[in-house]
Amino acid sequence: MNPTRLGVGVIGAGKVGPVFAQALAGAGHALVGITKPSDGDTDRLHAVVPGVALKEPLEIIALSELVIIAIPDSEVAGFVEGVSKAHGWRRGQIVAHTSISHGLDVLDSATEAGVIPLTLHPLMEFTGTSMDIARMSQAWCVVGSPPVAAPIASALAVEMGMEPLSVQDEHRSLVASAIALATSFSHTTIAEAASRLESAGITNPGVVLSALVNSSVDNALRSVAGNDVERGQQ
Repeated sequence: MNPTRLGVGVIGAGKVGPVFAQALAGAGHALVGITKPSDGDTDRLHAVVPGVALKEPLEIIALSELVIIAIPDSEVAGFVEGVSKAHGWRRGQIVAHTSISHGLDVLDSATEAGVIPLTLHPLMEFTGTSMDIARMSQAWCVVGSPPVAAPIASALAVEMGMEPLSVQDEHRSLVASAIALATSFSHTTIAEAASRLESAGITNPGVVLSALVNSSVDNALRSVAGNDVERGQQ
């Protein structure tokens, strides 16, 4: 095996974990396994990551050189602490979580055990399907790490097709709020617009709104990009 390739284990089989697993496998890393889906939907999981082995968390961690923790934000701290109490982490192991709400500090107990802590959060909304793999190639990934491990975090983001974006831990809450604003606003606004079209007797509001919404978002992003250029020239 290429020595730069890692044995990857994924904790979390919701929308994010399987996509990370497939993206890293596509980059040539070896999948050790992934935890069982909490909803029991293994068909959905295997549609994204065909043939991946389903294993218990501690078994995955014991066999992995890179551990991806892709579980709900509220569960990350408890999971990391639980593995630490079980002495499950290994010195030199790379451990990355995907939560934008947490920085490196949530991995402190693992770091004390000798792991290399990272954060990897793609700036995209996941569907939990294979279409997310293609979307990754157009996304930025918020990365975090100790200075010595910055090349590792950036390399993993690039291998999955994304552009790394370094954000200081003290600014993560601003990034998290920006993501929440952009995604919740778009969902709420589009749902309300669709509801009004339905009230007007239009039976396919999603199709009708598609070009309008896409062009509106594109224009807004072009305006922001133009402001970026102006700031760069000042």
